Amino acid sequence: MVQKERLVQTFCKLVSFDSPSYGERNICDFLIETLTALGLQVQEDHAAQKIQGNAGNLYAYLPATKGMEQLPPLLFSGHMDTVEPSKGKKAIVHADGTITSDGTTVLGADDCSALTAILEALAVIQENHLPHRAIEVLFSVAEETYCIGASVFDFSQIQSKEAYVLDLTGAVGGAAIQAPTLLSFRIAVTGKASHAGFHPEQGIHAICVAASAARRLKNGWLDENTTRNIGTIHGGTQTNIVPASCVVTGEIRSFDHEQAMRTWEETKHVFEEEARKLGAAVSAQHTVHIHAYQTPEQHPVVQRFQRVCAKHGIASQLCSTMGGSDNNPLSEHGLTGMVLATAMNNCHSCEEYSDVDELEKIAAITVDLMCSEE
Repeated sequence: MVQKERLVQTFCKLVSFDSPSYGERNICDFLIETLTALGLQVQEDHAAQKIQGNAGNLYAYLPATKGMEQLPPLLFSGHMDTVEPSKGKKAIVHADGTITSDGTTVLGADDCSALTAILEALAVIQENHLPHRAIEVLFSVAEETYCIGASVFDFSQIQSKEAYVLDLTGAVGGAAIQAPTLLSFRIAVTGKASHAGFHPEQGIHAICVAASAARRLKNGWLDENTTRNIGTIHGGTQTNIVPASCVVTGEIRSFDHEQAMRTWEETKHVFEEEARKLGAAVSAQHTVHIHAYQTPEQHPVVQRFQRVCAKHGIASQLCSTMGGSDNNPLSEHGLTGMVLATAMNNCHSCEEYSDVDELEKIAAITVDLMCSEE
């Protein structure tokens, strides 16, 4: 029932919009028009003002058909923004069904493939008059910047308790049921400036403090659940001046939220210890961007997905991911969900590509999830 030609046309149209994080206005307007034409009730929230962007999150609702009202609604989600470089994106459909950009930009399959699959599924349902439960749709803005758009969404209007977020790389049939807490940190070390040639002993070398702390801290995998990375170190003003300041930034990810917080406390403590040794001062801040979740394999949201995949002869593969998605804030607000592989590969690079057959598969899966009576 999925119409391949329409599917590809929709994908290419969505990709053609310039939709960087905080600049999703044009694609947002197209989605409002399309969802409304498909019979959904559509609302744009006030995220634009809250995050200094030019478009808000889109929430859309399609009531259940007669006889399906007793089934609980399901939420389907994707995001409108793409990473850079993205200006002037154009989808090129190759003879073998592969879809790429021209190589100078990302393709934008992350996450236009999700938007395409959801729109196609809704079109199939409407034109074939398929019975379906109540369907909720959330298209977010600024997902690529730590899920900022979804983090300011008013979840009180969501009726669903289960969600399918279409936003994972890899072959269709893959799905993530676990993702980490992700926090970023900034540590400023304040020492004392002095002439490095005449009076170096009078200075307090802020970069040395930061380097000593960084040397003590393990980076990469700390255990099977947790990673830490010191990503940048900036400091000093001149080669002949003992640097009075140094700023270190980094991130911590862990499937265990409490472990992520303990790792942050350890990181801060080591910097403070090294600062005391030389008489420097430390100012440390952190921001928790997303919280860890894990969806049980036995949960109905997972079992339903696996049954639909089996119906289509697609092998379902459950996994964990160290990347975040809008499923993190959804989980934090009480929804149980999973992140589905959505015909996107080599994401966040100019080598990103999609595939027509894979787009058909995820659209067909989405149709059956929306129409499921289980």
